[in-house]
Amino acid sequence: MACIDLNADLGEGFGRWQLTDDERLLSVVTSANVACGFHAGDPVTMRRVCALAAERGVRIGAQVSYRDLAGFGRRAMDVPPAELAAEVAYQIGALEVFARAAGSRVAYVKPHGALYNRVVRDEEQAAAVVDGVLLADPALPVLGLPGSRLLELAGKAGLPVVTEAFADRAYTDAGTLVPRSRQGAVITDPDAVVERSLGLACSGEVVSESGARIPVRARSLCLHGDTPGAVELARRVRERLESSGVRVEAFA
Repeated sequence: MACIDLNADLGEGFGRWQLTDDERLLSVVTSANVACGFHAGDPVTMRRVCALAAERGVRIGAQVSYRDLAGFGRRAMDVPPAELAAEVAYQIGALEVFARAAGSRVAYVKPHGALYNRVVRDEEQAAAVVDGVLLADPALPVLGLPGSRLLELAGKAGLPVVTEAFADRAYTDAGTLVPRSRQGAVITDPDAVVERSLGLACSGEVVSESGARIPVRARSLCLHGDTPGAVELARRVRERLESSGVRVEAFA
């Protein structure tokens, strides 16, 4: 039987502004990538989301990013490796306080936005993220794109690695994500997202932007929480997976 984790980016508000429907999404997903204050999130939001996740048995992950509130962590930045490592550890540590207060813990780490894409190929930045995770907790799993430099270096460092896929993002023939700056980078048709989710979970394949079927072996499937109709789409994905015999459960 196929088995898949469903993760979503949560806690992506700041102050009075809320972007994601955290409470409703936490009734669907099995893992929550919680913003740690650098691209979004604040102490009150982090504490609330951790409490809700712990209440529902959802695993809490630290979604670390470049320090870029104004750009939502999606702007390219050049951060010295020592500084980036320290900032990654800092974000994990901040979230751990609230996770433990809720009776849970930080169960994994996932980079966000520009940092996520950068560490697919950039060895120096990937190594800095790995150093930051090791500083925070040398047993923390790292969630990332299959074949990325991040997962390669994390594995060499002894960190557990977990591969993920995106049902609502377009892929290149090389198995990387199409940049958001390009038209069609985000899949908006709900039926297409549901079908792509099933294909990724059952056959480990996805259709690229050129129409080719490419292998994408993943243990976790990301459902973006900041897209219109995100909660209903997440529910449809989970229902289709489970009705097709796929076991939906957390990896951590």
